[in-house]
Amino acid sequence: MIAQIQFGTRKLKIDLTQPLDISIPIKGSASNVNAWYIGPPKIEPEVFDGDKISVSEGASVNFNTITFNPHSHGTHTETVGHITEQNYPINKYLKQSFFIAEVISVAPEKKGEDYVVSAKQLQFAIGNKKRDAVVIRTLPNTNDKKTKQYSNTNWTYFEEDAIKLLVKKGVKHLLVDLPSIDREEDGGELKGHNAFWNTSGKVRTDATITEFIYVSNKIEDGTYFLDLQTAPFVNDASPSKPLLYKIIES
Repeated sequence: MIAQIQFGTRKLKIDLTQPLDISIPIKGSASNVNAWYIGPPKIEPEVFDGDKISVSEGASVNFNTITFNPHSHGTHTETVGHITEQNYPINKYLKQSFFIAEVISVAPEKKGEDYVVSAKQLQFAIGNKKRDAVVIRTLPNTNDKKTKQYSNTNWTYFEEDAIKLLVKKGVKHLLVDLPSIDREEDGGELKGHNAFWNTSGKVRTDATITEFIYVSNKIEDGTYFLDLQTAPFVNDASPSKPLLYKIIES
């Protein structure tokens, strides 16, 4: 199905039959991607009077209870409520899901014992483009990102100036293939998160960060139509399923 969409001042032609899913699903397994020092998610049948409510156990339905943390266990989208005392639930503050997004790839730079993404790298990759959303694929890009156990690995993170550059460019929705845009252990400073949401000034309550995506190597860098789907949780973060669509004409 080819759809013609008027998006702001642009007319876009998109093939809606060819979504590119860049999410990592949650599964009840120790091989589920993980971070932040907790165990894997659980997806288990409820038990009533000693009986598992599962078709395989003789019940008429499957009735699973799921226990997980959105920040630790898969692709999730979060608001500034992740780092503030005030509550900013994702289901209220993400008011739309369609955006023009730029997919870029960056090879993090070695800095002391860390690997970082710098403002210079982002400026080179994005140039003068103005986008609602930026999707960042870090290199090398291997399949183990979908199952990696990130706790105590000192993962790649974004320098504060890199995040400030994105804010200056008007980026409202940042999607990354890491557990966090900040260093794993930073003493609670969260410089990247605070810079992105401008917590020292007029807070950007309509801006979101999506972490734990996976952008296949088959997806080329460039401009896409993004559908940032989230579950309606009254929480600072929700599991999400961002879909990219190639823009045929604009």
